[in-house]
Amino acid sequence: MTIGGIRRGDMAKGVGTAMALVVTAAALASCAGGSDTPARQRVGDTHQAARPVPGAADAETPADPRSTQSGKVDPSISRHSEDGGKSVVLTLDDGPDAVWTPRFLDLLKKHNAKAVFCVLGPAAKANPELLGKIVDAGHRLCNHSVHHDTGMDKKPVEYQTQEILDAKNMIDQASGGRRIWYYRAPGGAFTPESRRVAADHGMRPLGWNVDPSDYQRPGVETIVTRVQQQLAKGPTVLMHDGGGNREQSFQALEKLLAWFDEQGYRYSFPQS
Repeated sequence: MTIGGIRRGDMAKGVGTAMALVVTAAALASCAGGSDTPARQRVGDTHQAARPVPGAADAETPADPRSTQSGKVDPSISRHSEDGGKSVVLTLDDGPDAVWTPRFLDLLKKHNAKAVFCVLGPAAKANPELLGKIVDAGHRLCNHSVHHDTGMDKKPVEYQTQEILDAKNMIDQASGGRRIWYYRAPGGAFTPESRRVAADHGMRPLGWNVDPSDYQRPGVETIVTRVQQQLAKGPTVLMHDGGGNREQSFQALEKLLAWFDEQGYRYSFPQS
């Protein structure tokens, strides 16, 4: 509505409308605080959104970490730590496993270390109690698809979408609605479309910098040496707590955690 739109013959009503517009404009100008007022952060930026925007009276309430509400996040592949500096990001794939995951949880607790558990939908469904233990211990969940199809990037978008969202539903049901922070494509088989699907459902695509190929069981010392040598590439380490016999991975991580502690590394999470 504009003041110029007031019709003749209804001047009393027009004057009243004009006065109301003036009062409303003044009130809005007072609330705005000028053009330098900080903009509200993106809903999907989960790492930052938990921090109130300085000077904003209507900043979002910090998200409940148990929530699985959908929300757009950055679709680019995360490989860096939240904290930066001399930090290491541990990620464990292909679980949860009824035998190995509890052993890894105990080992991480011993060193006060945190990790991201990249879980397969069916494994989550088969071991729901382990998902609760993972989150309650302060670790984070990552969607690792349903079938661990390392060639899914060559298949239709509909198939990729189903792999991601079916796994999400399985993990949601098994965990009681705990937050799924990330999505890691099996073998790194990301596509722009799969990254967008994950991000649109609140899961940041998760990559890695360090891959010792521990799943091939090349020997404990080989795994340890590969991790130590590759850390110069970045902080995010890919290892496995599921998908087979993980004795070598377990022993290697035991040695690595002691080495990380000696070298003064901090344990961090990937940027979300």
